[in-house]
Amino acid sequence: MTLRELQEAIRATFGSRDAQRGIEGTFMWFMEEVGELAAALRTSGHRDHLHHEFADVLAWLATLANIAGVDLDDAMERLYKAGCPKCGGSPCRCVGVKP
Repeated sequence: MTLRELQEAIRATFGSRDAQRGIEGTFMWFMEEVGELAAALRTSGHRDHLHHEFADVLAWLATLANIAGVDLDDAMERLYKAGCPKCGGSPCRCVGVKP
C-alpha cells in the first residue's frame, strides 16, 4: 500500500467522521496514539502490539493530512526523494546536526 492508497482508504472509511471532528480534535487523537506507541516501545512491547500501534499512528497521520489537504506521497517525495533535506546526501552527511 502506498501512502496515497493509505490516504484514500482512510478517507473512504472515515472521511465523513474525520471532517466533522476537524483538525484540532483529530490532532488530539493522533497525539494519544503517539503516546500509546511510545509506551509500547518503552516497554519493549510484543511485536503484534508494536505493529498495531505503528499502524494506528500512521492512520491518524493520514487522517490529519486528509483534513489539511496534504498528499503525503507528494510531501515525502518533495522533501526526501533526493536524500537528506539539509545536505542532499544519502546517507546523510550532516555532522552533529539533527537532519
